[in-house]
Amino acid sequence: MLMAHPAVLRNLVEQYDTLRILRAENGGTEVQQRMDDIAYTLCVATGTRDVDAALIAARHRLPGARPQDDSLIRG
Repeated sequence: MLMAHPAVLRNLVEQYDTLRILRAENGGTEVQQRMDDIAYTLCVATGTRDVDAALIAARHRLPGARPQDDSLIRG
């Protein structure tokens, strides 16, 4: 399976989180359609079938997500 670049995953997660807030404030159909599109893209990018699983998988692959991840340490 191809793995999405962490920057792409971060962008998708941020967009989804922002749209979730917008939907809570004024749940228009355009916001919902964009959320559905991003959810689909997240599922494809993470190899999952559920947006909640996709969000967990995407966040897990972001730098600094795992306790032993040293990708944020600069030498």
